[in-house]
Amino acid sequence: MNLTFDADAVVLDIEGTTSASAYVTEVLYPYSRSRFGALLADRGHEPDVRRAMDQARRLLGDPGADAARVERALDDWLEEDRKATPLKTLQGIVWAEGFARGDLVPHFFDDVAPALRDWHEAGVRLYVYSSGSVATQRDWFSHGPGGGLLSLVDGLFDTENAGPKQSPGSYRAITEAIGTRPGRTLFLSDRPAELDAARASGWLTVAVRRPGEPYHRHAADGHPEVESFAGLRVGRAEQSEASSTS
Repeated sequence: MNLTFDADAVVLDIEGTTSASAYVTEVLYPYSRSRFGALLADRGHEPDVRRAMDQARRLLGDPGADAARVERALDDWLEEDRKATPLKTLQGIVWAEGFARGDLVPHFFDDVAPALRDWHEAGVRLYVYSSGSVATQRDWFSHGPGGGLLSLVDGLFDTENAGPKQSPGSYRAITEAIGTRPGRTLFLSDRPAELDAARASGWLTVAVRRPGEPYHRHAADGHPEVESFAGLRVGRAEQSEASSTS
């Protein structure tokens, strides 16, 4: 089934939506786990690493936690798939270096790049909202197919600059930041709780149900569904009207 939306902005989830969850859990997570110890022990003085370690200590309720204790917490949060901000920050640092060295190459489903280019050409602004850090998102889209997709993206949001993805307040914060009315903003995600939060803030929503992904067979709870971006048309009515009269 094809869906058509008149919208000014599309906000994209990554894992399970633009990219395979298995790549994240089977490639990226082990890569970061194997490098946390050296990062914390050798580079704890660096501002971004130090800030993330202090955040981890606050979450642990242990202001004196040493690098080894923080590493154990990171491993536990990885095992739980917990969207903890310090975990995501430190993963972002490790992954950025992996992308730069060529150890890592981001995964995108084949239908993603053509759709993003079509929507961008139609005048739709594109944003990303992921539990992965903004730094990780920037690297992910910079190293995407065809020389990268970052040039198509107008802004990046994570749990630090927007808030938790299951909170309607986070979507209202993004609305304020991008200056697009909620009813003109379309959110694409595979996770029902995120879609519910976006809908509660007045956004348009689509549940992305890709075969083989963890949420493929989950009920969409009234959200329209697609299995691929190829089944989704997004444009701006005024842009279409202008093109038809030129």
